[in-house]
Amino acid sequence: MDESPGSEAAIYRDGTYLERNEIRQVEDSPWKAEHIAAMLMRNNLDPRWICEVGCGDGEILRQLSVRFGSAHFVGYELSPQAFRLCAERASERVSFRRANLADENVHYDCLLCIDVLAHVEDYLGFLRALKRRADYKVFHIPLDLSALSVLRGATIEERDGVGHLHCFTCDTALATLRDCGFEILDSFYTAHFVNWPARTPAAKIERAIRKFVFAVSPDFAARLWGGCSLLVLAR
Repeated sequence: MDESPGSEAAIYRDGTYLERNEIRQVEDSPWKAEHIAAMLMRNNLDPRWICEVGCGDGEILRQLSVRFGSAHFVGYELSPQAFRLCAERASERVSFRRANLADENVHYDCLLCIDVLAHVEDYLGFLRALKRRADYKVFHIPLDLSALSVLRGATIEERDGVGHLHCFTCDTALATLRDCGFEILDSFYTAHFVNWPARTPAAKIERAIRKFVFAVSPDFAARLWGGCSLLVLAR
């Protein structure tokens, strides 16, 4: 997936990325859609036309279509394998295009860019191209850089496993958006370990500690342990 001008990365063309991550994407979609809906509602936004760039299997848009019954949704996806999956989720108010949004002469009320930024080679050009495509933008950005991820060398695992070319902290993610001309309206952390069950006794203890620290200081938890993402509403 490469929504910016230029070549499309091979792992998205040949299906490698989807093979590695399809199950996790489907499982994560209701959780992500819940947070997106919460962001829009707490800022009193009720967009009528919502698009998603790099929509993958399209499940996030399908979930949001249930929550926002009067809105229309358009997903953009370049991967042929992912497009076949999202096309199966099309409905009267949810449609999908195998196209580059940056090449389209369109404008939406709200644009979603969910876990895409880290994959795009020219992420600055990508962001500047998105800015003109909607009034409001919602970004979900994995925060791969933390004290423990650096000590464990985990960032290379994210690069090799899920194709993250860029690693962000909260500060660098927000600074990147501002550098590209976005006005930050709202942001908050999301964390899988808050909601997802642990499977072993040791994991349960670690999860309890991480949840407590996250409840006291989400910023400190993200900087120390990682495992967090940042949801941002921008204009």
